[in-house]
Amino acid sequence: MGQGAAIFGCAGPALAPAEAAFFRESDPWGFILFARNVENPGQLRRLTADLREAVGRDAPVLMDQEGGRVARLRAPHWREWPPPLEEAAALGGNARRGLYLRYRIIAGELSAVGIDANCAPCADIARPETHPVLHNRCYGDNAETVADLSRAVADGLLAGGVLPVIKHIPGHGRATLDSHLELPRVSATEQALSETDFAPFRALSDLPLAMTAHIVYEGLGEAGPATTSPAMIRRIRDRIGFDGLLMSDDISMQALSGPVGARTQAALRAGVDVILHCNGDMAEMQAVADAAGRLEGLARHRADRALDLRRVPDPVDIAALEADFRHLRKDGGAHG
Repeated sequence: MGQGAAIFGCAGPALAPAEAAFFRESDPWGFILFARNVENPGQLRRLTADLREAVGRDAPVLMDQEGGRVARLRAPHWREWPPPLEEAAALGGNARRGLYLRYRIIAGELSAVGIDANCAPCADIARPETHPVLHNRCYGDNAETVADLSRAVADGLLAGGVLPVIKHIPGHGRATLDSHLELPRVSATEQALSETDFAPFRALSDLPLAMTAHIVYEGLGEAGPATTSPAMIRRIRDRIGFDGLLMSDDISMQALSGPVGARTQAALRAGVDVILHCNGDMAEMQAVADAAGRLEGLARHRADRALDLRRVPDPVDIAALEADFRHLRKDGGAHG
């Protein structure tokens, strides 16, 4: 029957029998985990193995492990990191190498517990008006810096056997509202967006996976969010040049309206490949699975191509990488 065009979460730290049965039946392309699913490394390794066993294949398991405020793996079992914007500033002229090392170390932690995709880099540009939910998760305040540091983040993850997921395409930095709760609207013109917000995503368009922005680009004549807009998805494909697997941001976020099944259909009709549903609610997941159907055609090709980039991590001495990173951070603070 083929894999479902969805990525699902689960409710807690262990897979319930009803969840396993549902996943076996709906066969989502992948899974995503959150803090509610995490207790310790041994438990997390069991959970990722159980998720894959439920679908009978090596399905991708995603997580948002940016470091800083958005981190699902926390002390005492995992490293704590400053917010990315503060880290990049502290590293100064060493930011590119430093962020590569940071995310190579994060990739080591993720792959050790069976997680092989990280929802990073965040290629949005920090602006004075950027909502606090996003601002310090960015890497800089201009397109060139953001593109350069995003590439370093992606390279560090890939070297560690973890697929990067660029977000939030085509650019979330101008949003002054939190799209988890409300629908942001951006009035910037096509030229302004192309020169700034869209530019980092153009520079990263060869990467395998990206996540959409739940934002209305009113300056482009849009009435609805990019996730469900055929015109905006065409821009992402044609003008930004992204031909990887395009997933929605969480389809249950309050920036979107209507039942989750209708949201799912609208996003897929617009040209999104895979629907991301995060909260683990069984009734909602069933509605998404029913509406999403199977991963077929170009979407299936993009999904397979993305998974082909998974690799055994390059052998490294993590302690040596950490020492290198600490030196760069100290040097950046002195000379940045």
